[in-house]
Amino acid sequence: MNVDEAARVPVVIIGAGPVGVTAALLLARRGVRSVIVERHQDAYPLPRAVATDDEVRRILQAAGVGDEFAAIARPASGLRLLDARHRVMAEFRRSEHGLHGYPQTSMFDQPALERLLRRALARHPECELRGGSEAVGIEQDGDGPVRVTCRDETGEHELWADAVLGCDGANSITRAAIGAVWKDLRFEERWSVIDVRTTADVRCWEGVDQVCDPDRPATFMRVGEDRYRWEFRLREGAMQPVRELIAPWLPPSYQGDFEVVRKAEYTFRARIADRWRGGRVFLLGDAAHLTPPFIGQGLCSGLRDAYNLTWKLARVLQQGADERILDTYESERKPHARHVIRLAVAMGWAMTGGQDRAAALRRRILAAACRIPGLTEAVGHDLDPPLPAGPLVRRRPRRALVGTHCPQPWITADGRRTRLDEVLGDCFTVLTTTETWPSLDALAHGLGARVIPVTDLDDGGTLAAWMRAGRAEAVLLRPDRVVLDAVPVGGRYFTDTAAWASLLHTTRKPLPPRRTTEHSLLRSSTR
Repeated sequence: MNVDEAARVPVVIIGAGPVGVTAALLLARRGVRSVIVERHQDAYPLPRAVATDDEVRRILQAAGVGDEFAAIARPASGLRLLDARHRVMAEFRRSEHGLHGYPQTSMFDQPALERLLRRALARHPECELRGGSEAVGIEQDGDGPVRVTCRDETGEHELWADAVLGCDGANSITRAAIGAVWKDLRFEERWSVIDVRTTADVRCWEGVDQVCDPDRPATFMRVGEDRYRWEFRLREGAMQPVRELIAPWLPPSYQGDFEVVRKAEYTFRARIADRWRGGRVFLLGDAAHLTPPFIGQGLCSGLRDAYNLTWKLARVLQQGADERILDTYESERKPHARHVIRLAVAMGWAMTGGQDRAAALRRRILAAACRIPGLTEAVGHDLDPPLPAGPLVRRRPRRALVGTHCPQPWITADGRRTRLDEVLGDCFTVLTTTETWPSLDALAHGLGARVIPVTDLDDGGTLAAWMRAGRAEAVLLRPDRVVLDAVPVGGRYFTDTAAWASLLHTTRKPLPPRRTTEHSLLRSSTR
């Protein structure tokens, strides 16, 4: 193919929903230009996703919108399973102080999130949003750039990209372009989703309620000060009026203000694409996986995709890292996405119990299991398992922290309290509990990493305790805060560095720090 260099950009992102725009912001903060093509002119105005977790709030912080999101977010208490008479069967509490430095569950209004993401996009000259432009074709020819054909009101236009991110939803043209197909994980149900605004004294507990009633399974949650959401599985025949459906949550004979913001029908499905990459074309979000909404992880999974992929893509495009690190996007994210989908499907079955003869027995077993001490707490921690072993996750015996996320405590830097990631920036980091040593300095220099003794951070001992519990003397953090490798207590070397450091090492100048901090805290190996 003949490449039009005037129409060439490093990255084309197809779809300007939260996943696509967040990917563009993460790339921009690493100096990578992108063009987002979106067939609609404006953001979708009606509510859809309403829940997020502390890991995703950390991702929004990395994208530069953490404080803005905090202004529209509402911490939630967790999730309860109720029986058909709305009696509590199980309660999965969520803390206001999660590992990542934020409440473990937060409620929000998706249109408000999309507006703040687009405002942030406008602040970055590296990002261009082309509304009213629909991607109609994607072609690759060997190792050359990818041609994206777009259609707008003036006709068809071509863009040439070093990489294409397909954030274009369940009906993705990108998925079709790379020849990927859905793998059905065997869940499909039709539900009605109702968003309401009212000042009524609605009966709620500031969390999510799942009603485990096979006759009328339902979900209820408070989204904002006067915003609520109900979801009901559809039955054969006519749908009950909205006021009748939600009457159990309202005061008796309530006749006050009551606005239905949105009422829509959805088919909840559990699917995952058989592959997420074709050359330099990648699938993210709903283009790669569909998650039933019962544990509030659909959008969260898409934003995790963006965070995992963008730092690797930036390192390849900007610093000449080995192309093979892009393979780790799917190998790391796909098992987690499948795990979350299966948890969501299990929650769906807990709510409905199925419709066969064993349904009543399953519900009794569920009620009994939920009374087992510690079980609900264990389930609550199952959303963030360690990443699987791979080139950038060096899991070995005596290295329990590898593949997990580093906590984000508040620290003191430059005489002010701030979150850890504001000091770490966008690069690799080595955290140590002791003084550094020559082999550690050499590795950090090759990666352009910073070396930070945790004792210098004034974090109340959080990081030292975390490393002590993991029996680690040093940990190597990736830019997405996942522990790539650890040096066990008494050791002096990371694991088999020759096998993975060459994938990341580059002779090009490392990217400059994005944030300004008190440099006496940092022992930069690049000085």
